[in-house]
Amino acid sequence: MNKSELVEQIAQRSGLSKDQAGEALGATIAAIEDSLAAGEEIAITGFGKFSVAHRSAREGVNPATGERIQIAASKAPRFSPGAKLKDAVKG
Repeated sequence: MNKSELVEQIAQRSGLSKDQAGEALGATIAAIEDSLAAGEEIAITGFGKFSVAHRSAREGVNPATGERIQIAASKAPRFSPGAKLKDAVKG
């Protein structure tokens, strides 16, 4: 399912127009992005939790040259599914 198909599903299930559903989805995604960028967690009961994982700096190896390189510390988004979502996927 892509974004436009998701917007269509939201519109059908909520009774909103496709434009309104698209705006709602866009606002939801923007709110999640802003919260994660600020280092906050977003927990949606039954669905899951969005969080930020911190990766420490480490040493790596360039596979093409074999040269050792320093990999900088970074942050990455994470999602942990909730019990209700896990049950829905299991069937």
